[in-house]
Amino acid sequence: MSGSTAAPSVRPRAVGSRSPRTSSKAMGLRRPVEIPSDVDAADVSVGGKTVHLTNLRKLFWAELSISKGELLQYYADISPVLLPHLKDRAMVMKRYPGGASGPFFFMKRAPSPRPEWVELCQIEHDSGNVIGFPVINDLASLLWVVNLGCIDLNPWYSRCDDTDRPDYLHFDLDPVTPAAGEAAVPFERVLSVARIVSNALADLEMPAYANTTGSRGIHVYVPIVRGPRQKEVWTFAKALAQMLARRHPELITAEYRIAKRPKDRVLVDYNQNAWGRTLASVYSVRPKPGAPVSMPVTWEEVERGVTIEQFNLRNAVMRVSQVGDLWKPLLLKRGRFDLGKVLGKVSKL
Repeated sequence: MSGSTAAPSVRPRAVGSRSPRTSSKAMGLRRPVEIPSDVDAADVSVGGKTVHLTNLRKLFWAELSISKGELLQYYADISPVLLPHLKDRAMVMKRYPGGASGPFFFMKRAPSPRPEWVELCQIEHDSGNVIGFPVINDLASLLWVVNLGCIDLNPWYSRCDDTDRPDYLHFDLDPVTPAAGEAAVPFERVLSVARIVSNALADLEMPAYANTTGSRGIHVYVPIVRGPRQKEVWTFAKALAQMLARRHPELITAEYRIAKRPKDRVLVDYNQNAWGRTLASVYSVRPKPGAPVSMPVTWEEVERGVTIEQFNLRNAVMRVSQVGDLWKPLLLKRGRFDLGKVLGKVSKL
């Protein structure tokens, strides 16, 4: 890899590069439940469990007339492909009680009172404090969490039976925030960096899958064989990010200190691989103008020039009905990279 400023192309990959295709079965995306739109509160039964939903007519995106009820309906409709990506993972709650443009707060411990069927993931922290995070394993739990005002969903990278051994490593590609009066980093630069990351991972024979974040950037995930601890995964991601920053200083920074980041660059954020950190899941709606959705995309789409604005709450289900779950390989046992084989080579990157 060179330090040229020419826009890189994604080299053909053996995995993670299928083009969207129409599925006649549409991945089974039939509406599993109807969320009432003409009342403020309702009890909804799903899978033998009753969920009490509130403030259904409250506008969460006033400019689009999108209500909390419509947000809940989206999550119900997308749940057949979303739920497998959340299964058995602790969920950090980011609550927006007043809607997407209002204040928010983070919450780790599942609130009480709560339905007895809400499963918990008990995680001990360095302080010795044990926190019971909610786990979303079914539609009822999903609706219960979203009803708390959670617009996007933020699951742990590891499963609850071993919260120090993640199932993937990832890179959060985020344009550096400009100073006052400076122009924003063009999204085309983020796409260029995504191609560089893809090619670097291909050189290491590592499968990679991309999604738009629904915010400002691109996430790149690598499914790994479960085994290395979270700190080891973080160490590898840091080494690769810093190597890319050295080779492409005109495009990439791996500097985690905000004040030290050069302008007009894209941050290859490795630090989100740290223990206890989370990123918005695929198919999450983001609390941004337009109600964008974090959407899996193919590398061909990245090459052609995908945009954040392409996918939103009102077209995401149709998109998935046409292309299926492009991130299904992250759920499979086969095709995962054995990171343990290269951990000893981190210093050579």
